[in-house]
Amino acid sequence: MTKIVVLDGYTENPGDLSWDSLKALGDVMIYDRTAYQESDLIAERIGNAEIVVINKTPISKATMDKCPNIKLIAVLATGYNIVDCKYAKERGISVVNVPTYGTASVSQFSIALLLEICHHIGHHDKSVHAGNWANSLDWCYWDYPLIELEGKTIGIIGFGRIGQSEGRIAKALGMNVIAYDVFPNDFGRQIGEYVSLDELYERADVITLHCNLTAENSGMINKDSIAKMKDGVILINNARGQLINEQDVTDALNSGKIGAAALDVVYTEPIKADNPLLGAKNCIITPHISWAPKESRQRIMDITVSNIKAFSDGAPVNVVTK
Repeated sequence: MTKIVVLDGYTENPGDLSWDSLKALGDVMIYDRTAYQESDLIAERIGNAEIVVINKTPISKATMDKCPNIKLIAVLATGYNIVDCKYAKERGISVVNVPTYGTASVSQFSIALLLEICHHIGHHDKSVHAGNWANSLDWCYWDYPLIELEGKTIGIIGFGRIGQSEGRIAKALGMNVIAYDVFPNDFGRQIGEYVSLDELYERADVITLHCNLTAENSGMINKDSIAKMKDGVILINNARGQLINEQDVTDALNSGKIGAAALDVVYTEPIKADNPLLGAKNCIITPHISWAPKESRQRIMDITVSNIKAFSDGAPVNVVTK
């Protein structure tokens, strides 16, 4: 029977999903957590397993060398930079991922972050429960400026499935949609207007990031690009933390150049206690949960099981080590 090990299954399934479909494929050992850094424990837990299922536990050359039985590494996510894919390919180890599962949840969360900036619902709820409304001299109050989105321009960087989904929601809110993408397409043109990156920076009242992380766009939101933006621009990032220069964004928030930011991702995760954004003005930070609704995680489970079945049947799909 094929031996399968899940090294960090808790974030995918904290108990509200079932592993039964995976268990039907072999002898399965599931660990809630293993490590987010290279450690001997990773190889120890893999042992002689043929299939390794991971979320954020890294699989390095050293680990693969210690575990010669590995034939398949299945990532419970879209991103696979935690695996040394070049060496995996040399070793004949297939790496598969889940390329499309969170379009609805991630775009919905991005808009939720924007709406929280516009209305500060969480703050005002706490204020009411603290007695501030009951003791108010006026029949209503608000502690932050409230923002109406209709007529404002949203600039979406990365206009693939998620970006276009967000664009449709923004359009329904009455926003003007402009977008930058290296691969413009007709589906996108039905939703918004493709513009250059510099034009997007100059025109957008709200800038959201939905692009893949590459060597070229790492740190793309920095003091130089921020200088091109409107004063008081709103920044939303629930793509990859490395897309922004965190100190430059912190400085821009504190100066008011960026009016507010809402971030579901940071450069190093979990966030470090000394991250400058934690002390920035008007900055909402959530713990990388855009992807995490149950419906979205169920799709990850289903696609991962299908990936493993396809590999076992000799017709692998979603392979990133071609």
